[in-house]
Amino acid sequence: MNPDKSEYNYKPQKNPILNKIYQIIYFSDTKAGKFFDVALLVLILLSTALVMLETVSLINIKYHHLFFIVQLVITILFSIEYALRIFTIKNKKSYIFSPLGIIDFISITPFYLSLIFPVLHFFVIIRMLRMMRIFRIFNLADYQQDGTYILKALRESSRKIYIFLLFLVVFIVIIGSCMYVIEGGKNGFSSIPQSIYWAVVTITTVGYGDISPATAGGKFLSILVMLCGYSIIAVPTGIVTSQFRKQTKSGKSCDRCGNKENDKDARFCKICGEKIV
Repeated sequence: MNPDKSEYNYKPQKNPILNKIYQIIYFSDTKAGKFFDVALLVLILLSTALVMLETVSLINIKYHHLFFIVQLVITILFSIEYALRIFTIKNKKSYIFSPLGIIDFISITPFYLSLIFPVLHFFVIIRMLRMMRIFRIFNLADYQQDGTYILKALRESSRKIYIFLLFLVVFIVIIGSCMYVIEGGKNGFSSIPQSIYWAVVTITTVGYGDISPATAGGKFLSILVMLCGYSIIAVPTGIVTSQFRKQTKSGKSCDRCGNKENDKDARFCKICGEKIV
């Protein structure tokens, strides 16, 4: 298995222990490397579980001291691992400023800062970022090309999405204002911003139910907004899906009809049947 980044080269040293540590940390094709990854995964899951349990007041009051000790030990272990990752590679900046390196640093520092500044205790929730390290353990970084594929589709369809969102904002403001006028500022529609909030909740089909119209006109407008909500949700999905389909095409143009949307392995044009060279 390859290391996290191909440019990571362990620092040439005479001490074989450091070379062995590098192999264990960055590779999983040995028993020690597999054990390290499994242990790291257990610590990540344990740390995440503790962060969740700390938000339950009854459990946190009873086991707060135990949670603190366990988190302290886990943070120290992660700190040692972070230092070893830096110390055993040649190009240290490539790891420190890489996405995974930044995540490692951010997930460690809040705990130490909370010890010095107790007011920052709530920022310790950032430790949840450690779950991102699972991508490293399962070597999911090799599939980052798939993520690039998705981002490219979103980027190329961004103009259409922006226009759609602008239209949606205008539509919601108009609907909210109309509902305010129809309900006469009553039944929860006490202001236009409050009415706009109702329009957003309704058009997204969330429907909290905290505000609802009581007049016949308001109910009729609600029906129209709900029906529009289903079609509106489908618009951005269709835009992005269409872009995905375009990326699956080879881009080969047919000399006969000019069609450029043929499959990658197509031998003949899907429009006119002309052979594609």
